[in-house]
Amino acid sequence: MENEYDIVIIGGGPAGLAAGLYAARSRRRTVLLEKGVIGGQISLSECVENYPGIEAISGFDLAQAMQRQAESCGLETSYLEVVGLTRDDLLWRVRTSDGDYRAKAVIVTSGADSNRLEVPGEERLTGRGVSYCATCDAPFFANQEVAVVGGGDAAIDEGLFAARHVAKIYLVHRRDQLRASRILQERAFANPKLEFVWSTLVTEILGEDQVTGARLRNLVTGEESVLPVTGVFIFIGHHPNTEYLRGLVSMDEGGHIVVNEWMETDVPGLLAAGDARQNSARQVVTAAGDGATAAIAAERYISARFPVE
Repeated sequence: MENEYDIVIIGGGPAGLAAGLYAARSRRRTVLLEKGVIGGQISLSECVENYPGIEAISGFDLAQAMQRQAESCGLETSYLEVVGLTRDDLLWRVRTSDGDYRAKAVIVTSGADSNRLEVPGEERLTGRGVSYCATCDAPFFANQEVAVVGGGDAAIDEGLFAARHVAKIYLVHRRDQLRASRILQERAFANPKLEFVWSTLVTEILGEDQVTGARLRNLVTGEESVLPVTGVFIFIGHHPNTEYLRGLVSMDEGGHIVVNEWMETDVPGLLAAGDARQNSARQVVTAAGDGATAAIAAERYISARFPVE
């Protein structure tokens, strides 16, 4: 199967949905390809309170509203995984798990995924006490003791949110000091529910059907111990979903796509927006702004390269 479009958007998070809205409103035949859940990571958020004009909404509901609005303007959506991207003359060929799509311009909004600890028990117990979103799951651990792994802004911010619900948080960090912003550190150190476990790694997550604890190793003494907790929240960074673009477009060392202020890459007709691009602010509102900018730039590119005869 091969379908030809003006614009193909890869990824259905806020950046992709905003790009789809703007592209469809410009009357360009546009399809959005998403391999998982519309909304990406934001769909897992219990409550979004920092999107301008909306006081509070679940991430899932916000994503659904974005999709409905874009589709009402003509955006098409297909639930497929993109496995490759090549250029044939002036057109792009987007290879998916179920056929190819051809496009005059491609906008990459494939986002980023949470880094894993890659320790025994983590994958098996994900969703059974292991979580990568305290905002989503902390209410399920009311009055229980949990661990938060990490020391950056995300770990502290999510840990402080979890503290509203749980009885106690052990914040496990492999360094002897936090990397989070100063204001978040001050809030964390002032919160009586947080106990810091420094210079320590989680080496295993314990439990059969549910998390019952975490095995730890102190990096200074080598001592091993078991921390009895019912939940483990992991915040050790993210990695962009751009592996399928390696060798095609310029990226930084972390795999983020390098773009200019118009979200244009160094390859004509290929744009990138949201968490997949370099120096993203990793916020819903900025991702949506990126997507809108990319769609406007794609429209200008198509108008210049494919004039109407």
